[in-house]
Amino acid sequence: MIDFFKKSEGVWLIHRTVHHFDAVADESGDSKIHVNLVGKGDERVQKICLDQGIDAAIAACGASFMWQPHEEGSQEPNPEQAAILVDIPDDVTGRSGKLLRNQGYVEKIPVVSRYWFGDDGILTIDTEYDQNQGQERCWFLTDDFRVRASTVRMNNGIYLMTYCSERRMVSEQDLVAMVQRFL
Repeated sequence: MIDFFKKSEGVWLIHRTVHHFDAVADESGDSKIHVNLVGKGDERVQKICLDQGIDAAIAACGASFMWQPHEEGSQEPNPEQAAILVDIPDDVTGRSGKLLRNQGYVEKIPVVSRYWFGDDGILTIDTEYDQNQGQERCWFLTDDFRVRASTVRMNNGIYLMTYCSERRMVSEQDLVAMVQRFL
């Protein structure tokens, strides 16, 4: 998971399509996500472990995910609204384990998810919320382009599917470095 978090670090432009299996209109749009590594000694990681009754010493790493509407431009997202994920691997391979979160994606409550990486490198995350069940799958097509697909099943039987294509945004500093290589 730490390799996945490291590879995900940065700012991503997301194009998402949401399909509802009920009377709600489908939706699509663009947003950004800011992903940053969080050390296992970080106070947020420690608090999430404590709140979930997990010994923080077994945490491998953490990451901060901050969503931002695309139209907000260069305004930085509020770090107080970040979802913090903490990796609790099952074993030394790190190919499966638990993700502790201070807030879930579907319901904004603390939640524990199960994750595993398939032989094909696809990350699958299963989450049981109070009122919903979610599954998210994520994989990299290149280092700078990844795909996420998710499903949500609510207790009343309504389904929701989301498909996201995510492109890493190039920083101004990266652009300058690229230009310098060609001069």
